[in-house]
Amino acid sequence: MATMVKLQRKINGIKEESFNRNRVAEENRRKEHKAALLIQSWFRGCRVRAYLRHLQRKATTIQKIWRGYLGRMYFRRMVKTAYFIMKMNFYNEMAVRIQKRWRAYYVRKYVHNYYALKQYLEGLTMTNEIVRRELEEFAVIKSREREKTALESGERKKDYLARKMHYLVSTEQIAGVFNSPYKLFPDEMEFRLRGAKPLSPKASRSRKHGTEGIVETSAPGTPFTLPQIEHLPPIPKKKQQGPFRDPTEVLLQRYKPLEPTLRVATSIMSVEEAREELKRKEWGSQVNDELFHHFSNANKSRRHELMLHTSSKFGHVDYGTKHFREENPEKLKGKKDFKRVFTTVQVFDKFGKMYSSAGKAV
Repeated sequence: MATMVKLQRKINGIKEESFNRNRVAEENRRKEHKAALLIQSWFRGCRVRAYLRHLQRKATTIQKIWRGYLGRMYFRRMVKTAYFIMKMNFYNEMAVRIQKRWRAYYVRKYVHNYYALKQYLEGLTMTNEIVRRELEEFAVIKSREREKTALESGERKKDYLARKMHYLVSTEQIAGVFNSPYKLFPDEMEFRLRGAKPLSPKASRSRKHGTEGIVETSAPGTPFTLPQIEHLPPIPKKKQQGPFRDPTEVLLQRYKPLEPTLRVATSIMSVEEAREELKRKEWGSQVNDELFHHFSNANKSRRHELMLHTSSKFGHVDYGTKHFREENPEKLKGKKDFKRVFTTVQVFDKFGKMYSSAGKAV
């Protein structure tokens, strides 16, 4: 009983103490909860940041490997391109040298052949001399013909004047005009008057001038004109009544020129002519018109013409006798023999090999 009484006496204090303890525990619980949340957030943040740093390191490693691979692929492609360009430049240079030698040989042999041109000029000189000689002979003959024609024309004029002036001939009683007594011999015209036959009255009336009717048309520079014919006066005509068209317009419409159709205007052989023209253009643009068949069976006996600037094995000749320019075969010989096989290029040998970071072959 005493214990129960003690407990009843202490129950209020126990309640108050329990309430205080619960209140303190509640306050501490909120603080602990906030602290736990803070610790969990910090830990989770550290874990996430560590994971992100791990992912970043892995991504950097992947990017480094991939970029290195791309860089090596690009460098290999660049080396391959440089190798191809270098090889093509080398081949182009060799092709240019071959073309230069071949074109020089072709021009010397077929275009500007000195011996053929010299032979052609000699033949042309001989032909010119012959033509000049023939032209001189022809000019002499023509001059003689002109002199003969002029002499004959003058004689005919004098004969005509003698026939026209026959009344001036000398008689036994009276001397003529051309037979002066003060001269030792009579004039030439006096002898022509004696031997000429006088003109008839009709012939004298039909000719107004003394030299008309004796024009020599064969003589050079002599004008020849037909007699002028006077035009008759126009016939007066009265215009017909009615809606009639002009006769000139009707004749122009009736006899107008024909207009050719497309079939007539275009040639039937136009396609063939165009093909021939194209062939001629292609032939004109070619450098070598003949095929290289010096070593065929059909051309074995054909003699190969020597080049103009080549060295001769028969010895040195004087300038201008056979060659266009003077040559010295000793100067053409080099100290080293000509290499027909080229050595390999060191850069080409390194192609396809692995390269280090410094860019040199391993």
